[in-house]
Amino acid sequence: MSKLVTIYGGSGFVGRHIARLMAKKGWRVRVAVRRPNEAMFVRTYGDVGQVEPVLCNIRDDASVAAAMQGADAVVNCVGVLSEHRKNTFEAVQEEGADRVARLAAAQGVANMVQLSALGADATSNSQYAQTKAAGEAAVLKHMPDAMILRPSVIFGTDDEFFNRFASMSRMGPALVIAGGGTKFQPVFVEDVAAAAVKGITGEASGLYELGGPDVRTLRDWMHEMLSVVHRRRAVVNMPFFMAGLMAGVLDISSKMVGGVFENKILTRDQVKLLRTDNVVSEGAKTLADLGIEATNTRAVLADYLWRFRPSGQYDAIKDSAKNMRV
Repeated sequence: MSKLVTIYGGSGFVGRHIARLMAKKGWRVRVAVRRPNEAMFVRTYGDVGQVEPVLCNIRDDASVAAAMQGADAVVNCVGVLSEHRKNTFEAVQEEGADRVARLAAAQGVANMVQLSALGADATSNSQYAQTKAAGEAAVLKHMPDAMILRPSVIFGTDDEFFNRFASMSRMGPALVIAGGGTKFQPVFVEDVAAAAVKGITGEASGLYELGGPDVRTLRDWMHEMLSVVHRRRAVVNMPFFMAGLMAGVLDISSKMVGGVFENKILTRDQVKLLRTDNVVSEGAKTLADLGIEATNTRAVLADYLWRFRPSGQYDAIKDSAKNMRV
């Protein structure tokens, strides 16, 4: 019988790419998610019955244990960019990671991959960074041979980075950002998934920091994105004190209405993260150590950001038509 991998958060941005790659390798894939009815699309990644979504709550021992029953490897892709109700940084990124690793060790699962984040740091002022580091420590306590992946900002068709700012560029003459001078090293989602496959199959273990071939400031990445979507916008950098005030108002507003809406615009914790460069550390093991060549953003961005151009898919045709002689 073919081997089985359980991917927690397997219908998410990174998880779905890992699921697809593992299905291509002939593995059975169990996609553990909170809403399996919304993850039925993963079934198309393999043969009938090869990829199956199952109900799981990362905060519950019983459902986490049931989802990995009989698995040869597990991957934890669950994480939150902002807290919402019971899904706090601590509950999801620290306790959730600990739970998956503890139960995996108890069931004798051979390999584990933990998706962390570049900048994970127990001494950080950011709760996001603190809990990512705590999650790593918990995983290694129970599964010392696990693979830990720390990617920078991840880009790809459904990303929440370039897509988000490209959408904002349609709203006015200026694109307002915070942390314009902070450096980022975006990494392609397919490269992150390929790295995870190495850990699932037992080809690699340990800590890897994942970044693309280019390091630029957030401001420069915004100019790159604007060139792809064919829009001229002034990139305005908001001072950190102003960004903090705005984020504070949004955070408080969300709590005042009992968490009816989640602050997905800008949180105080995100402002803290923006004060630190998000790049691969000197001397760290990287994609190259896994035999993976990092994909350049220029080779991919136009493939999915074209929809934000003034005329969408017809933008290039209209430009070409301007040069035609009547």
